[in-house]
Amino acid sequence: MLRAMIRIDEPAAPIVFAAEQLKLVLLERNIEVVWEASYVSPASSEPIRFELATLNSLQADVGPLPSLDPEGYVVRIQQVEGQTLCRVIGADATGTMYGGLDVAEAIRHGETIDELRDYHKNPFISRRGIKFNIPLDARTPSYSDNGDAAQHNIAEMWSKPFWEEFLDQMALHRFNTLSLWNLHPFPSMVQVPEYPDIALQDVKRTTVPFKAEIRGQGMSTAETLSHLTTVKEMSIAEKISFWREVMQYASDRGVQIYIITWNIFTYGTEGNRYGIDDRQNNETTIDYFRASVRSLLETYPLLAGIGVTAGENMQHLESPYSDEEWLWRTYGEAVMDIKRDNPERRIHFIHRAHETSLSTIKEAFRAYPDTFTYSYKYSLAHMYSSVTPPFIYKDGFIRELPKGNKTWLTVRDDDFYYFRWGNPEFARQYILGMPPSDQLAGFYMGPDGIIWGREFVSTEPDSPRQSMIAKLWYCFSIWGRLSYDPALPDQLFVRQLGARYPEVGSRPLYEAWTTASKIIPLVTTFHWKGNSLDFQWYPEACYSNPGYKGFHTVEHFIEDAPMPDSGLMGIPEYVDHLRSQRPMWGITPLQVVDDLHTYARRTLQLIDGIGGGKDKELRLLLGDLQAMSFLGHYYAAKIKGAVELHLYRTSSDLDCQRRSMEYLLQASAYWKEYASLTAKQYVPQILTRQGSKTVDVQQLSEQVDKDITIAAGNISQE
Repeated sequence: MLRAMIRIDEPAAPIVFAAEQLKLVLLERNIEVVWEASYVSPASSEPIRFELATLNSLQADVGPLPSLDPEGYVVRIQQVEGQTLCRVIGADATGTMYGGLDVAEAIRHGETIDELRDYHKNPFISRRGIKFNIPLDARTPSYSDNGDAAQHNIAEMWSKPFWEEFLDQMALHRFNTLSLWNLHPFPSMVQVPEYPDIALQDVKRTTVPFKAEIRGQGMSTAETLSHLTTVKEMSIAEKISFWREVMQYASDRGVQIYIITWNIFTYGTEGNRYGIDDRQNNETTIDYFRASVRSLLETYPLLAGIGVTAGENMQHLESPYSDEEWLWRTYGEAVMDIKRDNPERRIHFIHRAHETSLSTIKEAFRAYPDTFTYSYKYSLAHMYSSVTPPFIYKDGFIRELPKGNKTWLTVRDDDFYYFRWGNPEFARQYILGMPPSDQLAGFYMGPDGIIWGREFVSTEPDSPRQSMIAKLWYCFSIWGRLSYDPALPDQLFVRQLGARYPEVGSRPLYEAWTTASKIIPLVTTFHWKGNSLDFQWYPEACYSNPGYKGFHTVEHFIEDAPMPDSGLMGIPEYVDHLRSQRPMWGITPLQVVDDLHTYARRTLQLIDGIGGGKDKELRLLLGDLQAMSFLGHYYAAKIKGAVELHLYRTSSDLDCQRRSMEYLLQASAYWKEYASLTAKQYVPQILTRQGSKTVDVQQLSEQVDKDITIAAGNISQE
């Protein structure tokens, strides 16, 4: 048996992790692995040795090296005394880890060592993150807790195996930031000396539904609190120990953790004896928040930073209790307390620009002593729309960003709650279109509508349930890898698919996945105006919160214009140009229709050629792509029907009305096929931004058919 030998110059945990991944790849090739020796390549009789080092730990003279930024690395191939030495040198331990992972991946994909000669990289975006609304406890809910996914995942948030898998996957996909979002996390995470009775023992969920609230208020009520059940027995000391271990594990994978809150919420303090409530002018509440933030930072020295929102439950009072003054007196002063006692502690502060202004933030936090950044909702709630969302420029945010300051981009994924997305070219163009590095602190992506914990909707569940980061591995790989290096070729992802699904052709699968993934972004960009927030548009169901529109009818597709600066024409404008015989500009609705049909047909053709195989994951993936294809056909027929309906209404041409009804009948047939495919793989669920009723695409078939009646002129939009 051939033997591989790996040497680690610095036993830092991230480097050890990379070495272990390299070992796994070599073992896949039936190669025995030992440490600190030499490796014989299966493709060559020449001995090869792997060494992993940082610039600081490097013991050998390797000659001049390229400039390395934090988390950058270089791979050097050298001939040393008749041996081929593959040396990975990182700017730091995380950079060495990434380099080691790249070497392991190259070997898995069948590349030769020589192909890695003088290979080096620096991260394109320095902070690459995930947004995770964390359901800690029914008593300290997050913004997404009034949905099935959150309630099923409360216990998982206190599971070491879950977080170890999650953080391992983050490292493998080159993410280095995890932002944990909760309305009021303190009672579940710290023991505040000044308010000792507030800390919560055990982990609990409620057996009654949460209120369908979209701004965080009323999430925890007397009814939910009177129907609690314990999912895990833990003292507050055990909870603190748990999160310290999670943060250490994150650090061992090159991941920094931030905690971000909405304000002012005081969940978990109900019935307290101190007089804490959510009134903005309550001095006791101000003192409690300051003490809680201070305790959080003292308790978790590995916590990289904190973030705040001046939004959902702020009361917009006058000075001295204005929103920003309140945030400074609570969060800002707490950081100042820590810095006075520990001036070397680095605490990165993120202030969202949501429902406030940059000038007000800057004035209130002018004395902040450490790294201070802003955060902007880049694509509003729909990252899967345009690759160049215009809002950060159109509303003046970038122009008003204080000189020398940077912003994070909140990249909200509230488009895909069921299906597996995967289009590297979309992600590449989206990443390249972000603001430049002198203005960009980083990004974190994630949904408000579900929880990226474990999935609880599969009709063929694994045991334990599959984590979402494992189910969506390709999506996470695309975004993490390309944000680290957008120059990665498409062939890398083709090779990933070949390694994951060796029984089928990787190129056809890559093309099918890419093509199907173009459907929802095009539909959402076309159907944008008034639908840019998560509760206003859910494309997998053509649906929104019932308090807004509910099911989006053919009327809505006529009324709602495309995203500004997208180059797409809306239906009324198109019909007006058509009837007045004026030249068209941009992409017309009928071109959108043609593109959607093309994407759907091409995906189905490719799937038919791929076949299902015996692999469960592959079969379910192909089921997702097939369902998305019929959804694309549905939207194409619906848009075509909307165009003909508007032509009829502006011309009284009965042929237009007849064609509209025919297209909407086709849309109904496509929808029923889509709903059947979806129900085969997923059970319906309550989605946190879409009201208190289960969203069931099969039940929505009745709403789909009402479009035909609307075109017939027998009912109003209502």
